[in-house]
Amino acid sequence: MSAETSRPEGFIRVQAALQASQHPHAPIWLDVTARTSQEAAEALGVSVGQIAKSVVFRRKLDGVAVMVIAPGDRRVDEKKLSLHTGPLGRADAEFVKANTGFSIGGVSPLGFAPQAGLSRPVVYVDRELFRFEVIWAAAGHPHGVFQMTPEQLAALTDAPVIEVAQA
Repeated sequence: MSAETSRPEGFIRVQAALQASQHPHAPIWLDVTARTSQEAAEALGVSVGQIAKSVVFRRKLDGVAVMVIAPGDRRVDEKKLSLHTGPLGRADAEFVKANTGFSIGGVSPLGFAPQAGLSRPVVYVDRELFRFEVIWAAAGHPHGVFQMTPEQLAALTDAPVIEVAQA
C-alpha cells in the first residue's frame, strides 16, 4: 500500500490518536512486516528492548482485557501482574481483536476500537522500558510503527508504570 489513503483502518486510528495528542512523531509504514519484537528491531535498526510490545491478557474476574506494554527483550511475569489485576488468563487472537480492534502482530497501545459492548483495555506500562531514551510501538498493523520516549508512552496511554517484566 503506497498511498496514505489506502492504509488499513487500524493504522489510520493510531495516526489520528497521535495527531489528537499532538505527538511529535507520526507513525511510519515499513516495507517489511514487524509482527514480532525481533522483526521490528531488525527493520528499525534498534535493539529488541526498544520495541514496546503490547501483551494482552484476559482478567478472570470480569473478562476485561488487560494490556501490558513491555520491552521486546523481556517476558511479562503474570504473577507480578496479577498483584495489580487479580487472576489472569490467556487471550487468544479473537479476544485481542475484539477488545482492542487490532490483530496480533500490530496491536497498538492506543487507538483502540473494541467491539460494541466491550470496554477499553486496562493498560499498564512496564518500568523496564525506561532503560531506553527512544522506544517504538506497533501502529495498528504489522507494517506500522511509531516512535516515542517511555515518558511519552505513559502520558499517551494514561497508564500506570509498574514492574512486571521478568529479569
